[in-house]
Amino acid sequence: MALTIRPAGPDDFEAVGEITVRAYLDGGHLAEDSTYVQTLADARGRAEGAQLWVAADDDGKVLGTVTFAPPGTAFHEIAMAEEGDVRMLAVDPSAQGRGIGEALMVRCIERSRALGLAGLALSTQPSMRAAHRVYERLGFVRAPERDWQPMPGIDLLVYRLDLSPSALPQRSVRPAGSGGR
Repeated sequence: MALTIRPAGPDDFEAVGEITVRAYLDGGHLAEDSTYVQTLADARGRAEGAQLWVAADDDGKVLGTVTFAPPGTAFHEIAMAEEGDVRMLAVDPSAQGRGIGEALMVRCIERSRALGLAGLALSTQPSMRAAHRVYERLGFVRAPERDWQPMPGIDLLVYRLDLSPSALPQRSVRPAGSGGR
């Protein structure tokens, strides 16, 4: 399966919102009556307040999405001033397990490096174990001192990837479908 990672356009917003909501609900990470469902569904708002990317197959069907928030953008939330922030990584439940989430994360890492950022941070729910494995495989480490609660009863874990020049070189990762092993 060939996979293209590209900026989301207006024609993608409906699919992005649906995939994001469905991934969170089907994964058991969110209740249907949560007010966060509206935020997840608002792909246009994410595109206006950060960089919204999609992973699409050969036919252009959107299979996954991620929001990358550089410093100074509206969705830059948990990251420090010199870090990028990854938000709302989601893969269509029917396409999970194919490396799509990893490919989207690699794009966030590449963009952070291109911007000269010292690191990349993200918040994740304790229940998102499959995502945690992807983050760790890519070199992210837990930053428990930065864990937080956006609202009472919602505990978020923080992961961080050090991109500073003094950090050990990150291993090369080939996104799924890139032809490498």
